[in-house]
Amino acid sequence: MLSYRAPLKEIRFALHEVLHAGSHYAELGREELNAEFIDSVLEGAARFAEEVVAPTNESGDRIGVRLEGDGVVTPPGFREAYEQFVADGWAALCGPEEFGGQGLPEGFGGPIGELFVSANQSWKMYSGLTDSAVLCMERHASEELKQTYLAKMVTGEWTGTMCLTEAQAGTDLGLLRTRAEPDGEGSYRITGEKIFITSGDHDLAGNIIHLVLARLPDAPAGTRGISLFLVPKRLPGADGEPGGPNGVRCSRLEEKLGIHGSATCVMNFDNARGWLVGEPNAGLKSMFVMMNHARLWVGLQGLAQAERSRQASVDYARQRRQGRAARGSAPPDKAADVIVDHADVRRMLLTQKAFIEASRVLTYFAGMQMDKAKYHPDPAERQRGADLLAILTPIVKAFVTDMAVEVTNVGIQVHGGYGYVRETGVEQFLRDEKIACIYEGT
Repeated sequence: MLSYRAPLKEIRFALHEVLHAGSHYAELGREELNAEFIDSVLEGAARFAEEVVAPTNESGDRIGVRLEGDGVVTPPGFREAYEQFVADGWAALCGPEEFGGQGLPEGFGGPIGELFVSANQSWKMYSGLTDSAVLCMERHASEELKQTYLAKMVTGEWTGTMCLTEAQAGTDLGLLRTRAEPDGEGSYRITGEKIFITSGDHDLAGNIIHLVLARLPDAPAGTRGISLFLVPKRLPGADGEPGGPNGVRCSRLEEKLGIHGSATCVMNFDNARGWLVGEPNAGLKSMFVMMNHARLWVGLQGLAQAERSRQASVDYARQRRQGRAARGSAPPDKAADVIVDHADVRRMLLTQKAFIEASRVLTYFAGMQMDKAKYHPDPAERQRGADLLAILTPIVKAFVTDMAVEVTNVGIQVHGGYGYVRETGVEQFLRDEKIACIYEGT
C-alpha cells in the first residue's frame, strides 16, 4: 500500500511565503489566525490524514461501495474514520458558529481539504458537498429550515447532497422534469429521478439532506422555472432526530472508472416531502451558491490527486535501478543507477512539481477571495474579492483538473510498466482524478 505524507513544507511555503496568509486574515479582522495558529491546525490535520484517512484508500478502491436493499454500504474503515472526523471537530472547522461550527474562514478549509482528499478522495467526498449545502442554506433557506437542519449538518452528523442532473437533461438544467406539488401543509411533494448524485445514500451519517431542483406547477419553461427544495432522507421528528423514511431512495449505483469508494447514485423521489429554499422559480440562482463553491473545491481535488501521484513517483524513482545515467550516482558494485539520475525522469518529476506548486497557490488564492468577499470591512474590497472569485472559480476548476490528469499520467509513466498494473497503486490516481474534469460542469 502506498503511503501518504502530508506536504506541510510545501503548503506552508504557499501560505506564508507566497500568499502571506497571516496578513490576509489580519486585514479581515482575524488577527488570531497567525502563522503559529495556521501551522498548528495543519499539523493536526496532517496526522488525521496520514493515520486515519489514508489507510482507508486501498479498501475504498478495491472493494468499493455496494447497494443492499435500499441502502448503500461504504467500504471497510470509512464509517469509523468518518465518526472520528466528526468527533474531532474537523467537519465543523469552517461552519458558522451560531450553528455549532468553529467559524474559521471558508478559504482556510482549502489547505486542510487538500490533506484529506490526498489521503482518500472518495472518503472526503461524503462530507465535501455538505459544506457547499450549508453555505447555500445559510444564504437562502428560511429561519425555520436553518434551525431544523443546519446544526447537525455543520457538525457533520447529517450530510448534504446536490440533486441537479437528470438523464434527459445532463448539464442543460432547463430540460429537467422533476415536479414539486404543493401539499397544503406549507411543504411540497417532490417526484422525479436524479442521476450522478454524489453521496446520494450511505451509512456514515444519521440523515442525508438533499437539495433538489424541481418545477412548480405552471412554472415558466427553461431555467427561469426551476425552484430549489430541501428534501431529507428521513423526516426529523419533534425531538429533531431522524424519524420515518421520506420517499427517497437510491435505486442504482453507477459503476465507474474511479472513485470506487464514493457512492454515485441514481436517486428516486416518490412523493417525497420537501420545503422550498429561496424564492419560487429562483432555484438556479440559489443553487449556484452551492455549485460555485463545489467547483472551487473540485479544483482542489485535482491538486490533491496530483500531489499524491508526485509523492509516489519520487519514491519510486529513488529506488528503482535501471541502466546507467550520464552522471549516475551508483557505486561501482551496483549494476545500474536509480532512475532519478536519468535526465528525462528528472524532467518528468520536475514537471509534476512545477504544475502542483503553481496550482496550489492559485487554488489557495481563490479561496482567500471567498473570505475577502464575506469578511473584509471595506465594501469596495468585498466587491473586488467577489469579482475576482467569479473569474478565478472556473479557471481553478478547469486548469487544475486538467493539470492533474497530466501529472497523474506522468506518474504512471515514471513507473513504466509497473505503473500500469493495479499492484503498484499509481493508476488509481489517474482514474480517480479524471472525473474532476467532468463533474460540476465540463
